[in-house]
Amino acid sequence: MLIPKGALVVSCQARADNPLHGPVFMAAMAQAAEAGGARGLRANGSEDVAAIRAVSRLPVIGIAKVFDNRFPVYITPNFEAAASVARAGADIIGIDATPRPRDGEPAGHLIGRIRSELGREVFADVARLEEGRAAAASGAGYVATTLSGYTDETAHAKASGPDLELLSALVDALDVPVVAEGRFDTPDLVAEAFARGAHAVVVGTMITNPREITKRFAAAAAAFSA
Repeated sequence: MLIPKGALVVSCQARADNPLHGPVFMAAMAQAAEAGGARGLRANGSEDVAAIRAVSRLPVIGIAKVFDNRFPVYITPNFEAAASVARAGADIIGIDATPRPRDGEPAGHLIGRIRSELGREVFADVARLEEGRAAAASGAGYVATTLSGYTDETAHAKASGPDLELLSALVDALDVPVVAEGRFDTPDLVAEAFARGAHAVVVGTMITNPREITKRFAAAAAAFSA
């Protein structure tokens, strides 16, 4: 098992409009996360994955975001995207494992190819219980709650914090490790996820996105601004 039980995994990502965008900054962020106690890392794109691999021996979940207005799936939608982060040094490949349209093969087929052709474990991001079941049946090594709140069917969940009910349902239904991810923004919520049986918890924004963290504090201060 590459991701140890009880691990905090830190997602080191910054989009192009973020001042911290780029492999130099993400490698530094990964080093800071490791020094703080992270036991796994998640990163987007071959350049960031390679930069992080060069400075850390923690297990890296690599994803490749490919944005296309024709398709809702953008997290590692096809085999070529998966291969790019595998070559960069990712130990585990994260994919969108929902059944939504994508520029590539169906999730179940992609999971099989990643395992057989790339020799990597698959970290399946899902939004619903049935998607988790399908991903596990196809051979995913980990199933995560990442996409709850980010699909049309689950959009209502986004405003209510992490989907702890989905987490509990996946833990009860699956034999593979279930990972909590998505809107875990306090230590108490991380603890709650572990209490519900999560194998690991992924935290991104509240550790690695100073701009969004600052916005939350600034909003609290705004009421008192002159």
